[in-house]
Amino acid sequence: MVSKQEQRSEETKKSILASAGVLFSSRGYDAVTMRDIAKEAGCSHTTIYIYFKDKEALLHQLSMPPILQLLEQVDTLLSEDSPPSDKLQAISLQVIEFCLVNRNMYNLFFTVKSVRVDEQTPEMAINQARNKLFGKLTESIQAVLGLNSQDEQLLLYTRIYFFSLYGIIATYSNSDETVEQLMGRLQPTFAESFEVLLIGIRSKVK
Repeated sequence: MVSKQEQRSEETKKSILASAGVLFSSRGYDAVTMRDIAKEAGCSHTTIYIYFKDKEALLHQLSMPPILQLLEQVDTLLSEDSPPSDKLQAISLQVIEFCLVNRNMYNLFFTVKSVRVDEQTPEMAINQARNKLFGKLTESIQAVLGLNSQDEQLLLYTRIYFFSLYGIIATYSNSDETVEQLMGRLQPTFAESFEVLLIGIRSKVK
């Protein structure tokens, strides 16, 4: 049975995480201090360090579970017995939906403390997960374009494709529509955008 002290401790930890998420998304990661988060959470600036040693620990705790969940979803899509182009479209739509569900936090998940996508051994676990996700997108694009994994163009075209995805997400990140409304209304447009982009990329593949 959980004691009252353990319950209060867990509630404090959840409050700190929730407060960090609110402040990071509204003011930006760099502008927020641990003292700010403690004040928002209603605890002392010394108490917060009992649970999290620094902002990076909070970033990790907030971001890793959703990123790992997205990675699992992408792995499932990659394992399906379907044409490469269908897999790529499914992955792209999954990423868009994920970011719209987390529209207040996706920048935190993907950009804060990020490193180059082609860095082989990032120090932070969150960047290892981010680069693994980019690697899955690269794998899917490679299959569609029929490029060798060592082809320098593969990284270039994956980056271009990712920029397009990120542009779509940013366009609707402040929309008042629900995820269901956005995906229901715009999914055909998104799919057509991917196809048009791939036509352009295929024309450049040597």
